[in-house]
Amino acid sequence: MKKIAVVLIFLLTDFFVSTAQNNQSFPFANEIAAFQKQDSIALPPQGQILFTGSSSFRKWIDVQDYFPSFKIINRGFGGSTIPDVIHYADQIIFPYQPKQIVIYCGENDIASSDTITATIMLQRYQQLFFLIRSKLKNAEIDFVSIKPSPSRKKFRATVEQSNQLIKDFIAKQDHAKFINVFNAMLNADGTIKQELFLKDDLHMNEKGYAIWQKINEPYLLK
Repeated sequence: MKKIAVVLIFLLTDFFVSTAQNNQSFPFANEIAAFQKQDSIALPPQGQILFTGSSSFRKWIDVQDYFPSFKIINRGFGGSTIPDVIHYADQIIFPYQPKQIVIYCGENDIASSDTITATIMLQRYQQLFFLIRSKLKNAEIDFVSIKPSPSRKKFRATVEQSNQLIKDFIAKQDHAKFINVFNAMLNADGTIKQELFLKDDLHMNEKGYAIWQKINEPYLLK
C-alpha cells in the first residue's frame, strides 16, 4: 500500500507541476492569476457588464467612473489577441455570468504578422463569439471596432476590412452589436486624430476614452 501511495503522490505532484508550468508559459498568465486572486476575495455579482480584450480596456482603469449608472467588470489584459481571450474565457468571462460582454480585441492580432488577413480576423472572432454563445445563451455580445492607431498605420486596410467583415457577421446574430469607434477617431480628411493618443501613438489618453464613453454608453444594458 505504501508503494501505491508513493506512486500516487508522485503522479499528482507531477500533474500539478506540469499544469503550473503550462499556465506560466502561456502569455499573460500572471495577469489572469491576479484576476483569479481578486475574485477569490470578492467575486463580482452575476449579471453585470463585462469589458474584456486587450490593453485599450486594460488601461481603462477608471472605466467605472465613465459609466456611473452601470456596473462594469474590467477584464482587459496585456496586449492580448482574440486567441488569448478564447484561451482564458473560463477564467475571465464565464465565472461572472455577465448579461453583456463588450469586447475590444483584434488590433494586436493584426499587428502580430503581415499574414493576418481580414478573413482570419473574422474566423477568430466567430470562434470567440460562438464559444461565448454556447455557454451564455442570452447574453448580449458586443464588439468594439478595431481603432485606428497612429503607430499602426500600415495595417489600416486590414483593420478596416476586418471591421467590415465582423460588422456584417454581427448583423446576422441575435443579441449582438457592432460598436463603431473607428470613424469618430478620424479627422475630416481621414487622417487619425493624433491628440487622442499617448506618446506611444498606440494607447489612448483621456480625450480618446471620452470619445469611447460617448459612443459605448448607448449600447450598455440597464
